[in-house]
Amino acid sequence: MALNLLSSTPSPSTNALAADARTLNSLKLQAGQNTPAAIKETAKQFEALFMRELLKSMREATMKSGLMDSAQGDLGTDLLDQQFAVQMSGQPGGLADLIAQQLTRQMGANPSSEANKMNGQQTLAPSTLSLSERSPAPVTGAQASFIQRHGEAAAQVEKSSGIPASFMIGQAGHESGWGQREIKLSDGSTSFNLFGIKATPSWTGRVAQVVTTEYVNGEPQKSVAKFRAYDSYEDAFRDYAKLISQSPRYAQARQQTGSVQAYASSLQNAGYATDPDYAAKLSRAINTTLQLQRAQG
Repeated sequence: MALNLLSSTPSPSTNALAADARTLNSLKLQAGQNTPAAIKETAKQFEALFMRELLKSMREATMKSGLMDSAQGDLGTDLLDQQFAVQMSGQPGGLADLIAQQLTRQMGANPSSEANKMNGQQTLAPSTLSLSERSPAPVTGAQASFIQRHGEAAAQVEKSSGIPASFMIGQAGHESGWGQREIKLSDGSTSFNLFGIKATPSWTGRVAQVVTTEYVNGEPQKSVAKFRAYDSYEDAFRDYAKLISQSPRYAQARQQTGSVQAYASSLQNAGYATDPDYAAKLSRAINTTLQLQRAQG
């Protein structure tokens, strides 16, 4: 179904909701500015309006008893619905993304290009996002600290490898327990190995030998394994990018950087880890990273 949303000035706050015809017309005019930010905000507001009406209909269908009805109660309920509608709108892969694509097409722009601009450094097409990608878990303090700490190193490696920084940080966070379970050397110092990359016979650097969990026929088993040790976290990010970029084993994953779940699934299928739930766990970690990066702006 095509949406004809363009027509007629100032934009409402991102925390407000367009609740009358005059503000709605202002949104239409804002979309006509044909900038990624304007299109994104307009689409979010239209989605919020839809969510508000949906919540209102649900309340009327299931909770209207007549016993507690009052003008004050109705006003409070309406304000609560507005707040929920604003909080639920603008999520990746939601209705706002579809509206933004329609607006972009109506203005003759390239939908994929505009969507990428609105997503910052990421190249995630909204249509590729799965349900699990749209609902990341709440960010904890340890996760936020880890993401901020390694953001610069990951961004530098992204420039040379093309692997999204958020994908690398999310995987490093998952593998290391967000920095709480780093692989240690025999003297207790860190190996800087955030990605759980093992030391194969071709590895000539330092090695950390630790007990790890491997899954055999779906069952977890403890074993001792050798892991690569680096001189810095930056070296770990560079070595991970080199592994993904150059190993034929991960050729499919290199083609899936437009989707969190497709990338995670490709890594699991290629045998990056033996955990049968690895793709789902990695997807959640990457989406947590994306969530915080969006919040930081």
